[in-house]
Amino acid sequence: MNNIIECRSLNFDYGEGSTKTSVLKNLNFKIQANEKIAIIGQSGCGKSTLLNLMAGLDTPSDGEVLINNTNISTLKEHQKTEIRAQNLGFVYQFHHLLNDFSSIYNTALPLLINGSDNNEALLKAENILKKVGLENRTNHKPSELSGGERQRVAIARAMITAPACLLADEPTGNLDEKNARDVLDLIIELNNNQSTALLIVTHDLSIANKMERKFDLANGCLSEK
Repeated sequence: MNNIIECRSLNFDYGEGSTKTSVLKNLNFKIQANEKIAIIGQSGCGKSTLLNLMAGLDTPSDGEVLINNTNISTLKEHQKTEIRAQNLGFVYQFHHLLNDFSSIYNTALPLLINGSDNNEALLKAENILKKVGLENRTNHKPSELSGGERQRVAIARAMITAPACLLADEPTGNLDEKNARDVLDLIIELNNNQSTALLIVTHDLSIANKMERKFDLANGCLSEK
């Protein structure tokens, strides 16, 4: 099966010499097509750092990260941006929507940035907003949406490019219990329907238990549970 993301002997340190702190230690990890994986751990254990390394947003102290068999550590920044756009979608705890843009334009933004035709991008955005239950909110700005609705727009934006893998960093952490449950179910449903691999980092065991595989990150090391 094809590896979407692979980490090889991955290390990440802060500081140097006597002040050096090892955050991640010799990690080896693979995400394959269609997998649903959770990485759990306490706040500050390095979960978000690992996610950023996998996406090429940070550079490892040692080791390699491969996206679709391409070692991103050797790429220039514009090449990393291109490979991210082609392969990855992102959902964060905070939605990071543009306040002056409507739901449909926030959703279409990845396609528009990549040079897609405006009408085609908006049509795709409209279709995926329907899938997340926001067909009546397409022209609403973030300030006119509830917290759960804003996160649904963020999910639609992440999925509009049909990424090979969705990386989600505490995607329900800023929501109440009902909205958190609805948003998680939506992410899993889209994952199943679009055959997208899913990696969620969380401190919440109830979320992790809905994934097919679970890994614990502690003391810089990953172990499968």
